[in-house]
Amino acid sequence: MNRQKVKSSNIASIGYEEAKKTLVVEFIKSGCYSYSNVSKETYIAFVNAPSKGKYFFENIKGNYKFNKGE
Repeated sequence: MNRQKVKSSNIASIGYEEAKKTLVVEFIKSGCYSYSNVSKETYIAFVNAPSKGKYFFENIKGNYKFNKGE
């Protein structure tokens, strides 16, 4: 899966695999986490959010199951 680098103080890159509905977030300090059952619309909104960290904490963290690592 390709990830795109983003401007954020906490997040290094974001990737998405549409067929599996998997979002991968690479954090600067803690590595990659895979979030399951994430819609493409959520991914697009996340990538386009002015504050990636704020969007993550308000819309992704606690709302999706995740695994550490890619």
